[in-house]
Amino acid sequence: MVKTKKTKPNQTDRLLVIACGMIAREVLAVKEQLGLDHLELTCLPAEFHFHPDRIAPAMDKAIEKARAEGYEHIFVGYADCGTGGLLDRVLEKHGVERMAGPHCFAFYQGMEAYAKVADDDMMSFYMTDFLCRQFDAFFMKPLGLDKHPELIKDYFGNYEKLIYLAQTDDPELDKVAEKAAALLGLAYERRSTGFGDLTPGLARAAANA
Repeated sequence: MVKTKKTKPNQTDRLLVIACGMIAREVLAVKEQLGLDHLELTCLPAEFHFHPDRIAPAMDKAIEKARAEGYEHIFVGYADCGTGGLLDRVLEKHGVERMAGPHCFAFYQGMEAYAKVADDDMMSFYMTDFLCRQFDAFFMKPLGLDKHPELIKDYFGNYEKLIYLAQTDDPELDKVAEKAAALLGLAYERRSTGFGDLTPGLARAAANA
């Protein structure tokens, strides 16, 4: 019996998206929506949302790993996300592009739309579908609010409004956002954004792969 050597799949014609774990579901939804069969996804931990200093070094390693695996076309599913330009330095080194904007809350709304409301939203706390699904895991427990609700004023006292940027129409997520606003003592607003600039951003990246 002749044994054949297994070869790795050819990655040269694939697009690898290295994204924040907070937008994984949305990237996959856009992939299905647009029929981007050659798009593959890997994610950095969603908790980097709270540790932006970890994003750039982790992305550097992730891109190096992807290159070693043969990926020629890579797109980053992050905005600056609090890295203060450090992420862009890494991407410039590797010749890789990312989503435009300061954070996902901006590109979900679309950069043009966000520019019009950014100043008015300065005192607003944003939530997304992901943050609604993970409200307890990302806010209540890590901040100790489940056991010490008196800390709410310390953490959220400077906010005036909770704005839910809804990627989908899910009544259960609406309830979570509304309950969160009431819990935090904030006015509530819902904006139906869909995937915003994520859709054309991934479409362009896929077309160039």
